[in-house]
Amino acid sequence: MDVPVASAIKNSYELFPRQMKVVARWLIDHPTEVALLSMREQARRAGVPPATLTRFAKRLGFDGFSQLKEMFADSIRQQPKSFGRRAEELMAARESEGDEVLIGDTIKALGVYLSELAQPSAVAALAAAANLMVESRHIFCLGLRSSFPAAHLMHYVGSLLGSPTILIDRAGGTANDVLRSFSARDVLLAVTVAPYSSYTMQVAEFAVLRGVKLIALTDSDLSPIAKFSEIVIRVRTEMSSLVHTTTPAFAAVECLLKLIAAKRGSRARNVGGERSLSHII
Repeated sequence: MDVPVASAIKNSYELFPRQMKVVARWLIDHPTEVALLSMREQARRAGVPPATLTRFAKRLGFDGFSQLKEMFADSIRQQPKSFGRRAEELMAARESEGDEVLIGDTIKALGVYLSELAQPSAVAALAAAANLMVESRHIFCLGLRSSFPAAHLMHYVGSLLGSPTILIDRAGGTANDVLRSFSARDVLLAVTVAPYSSYTMQVAEFAVLRGVKLIALTDSDLSPIAKFSEIVIRVRTEMSSLVHTTTPAFAAVECLLKLIAAKRGSRARNVGGERSLSHII
């Protein structure tokens, strides 16, 4: 979702006091919830007093939080009806017990998260990332813990398509050997979500120093890796359970792979004879 005030929040993020930084991340990462939930409920979920939301809005030049919330609501109304309807159903879903409700809530949340990848800003980021990858000498892929599968998918299927992908794998302690080959002709796809991997952050910073173009697949435009990335592809991860979801990250990588295959054209190897990309992934 593209909210006009979002750019001002991102540009001023480092200047905000600690609690206002919490509010800033809440607004940027949860635009649908900002539009639909009460101020008190938003404060509870963000972990700050309600008065902090009011002070934050006034710092941005609004009379109060309700005026800021209305701007987010306007952006919701401008989205396709199907997206808005699914978002409202998710937010209005009552808390209940039972397998059907638990599964239903999960699928509704994923539907909203995946639909965000089709919004103009996300499409532009995915297309720009695919362009960089097609033109690069090497595509380095890095992700640890729950982020590893998405990075591995990019490496595995990318290599099947004939792309020069290299997985930065810490197995055997040889990962740092790979880093010596970084150059300005390369791209690094770094997948990291909260709690952010310190190793991924270190590799990303080193890559940028070597001139590598950094593409961050992360959970927030304000995540630590975003501030020095050339392109940020943002995916939602929060779920009403003990674990976060990796499905949107997988979907983003699949979008990248299909864009790369389309851009490479005849240069993309057709694996297994007549099998298409859909059979590979």
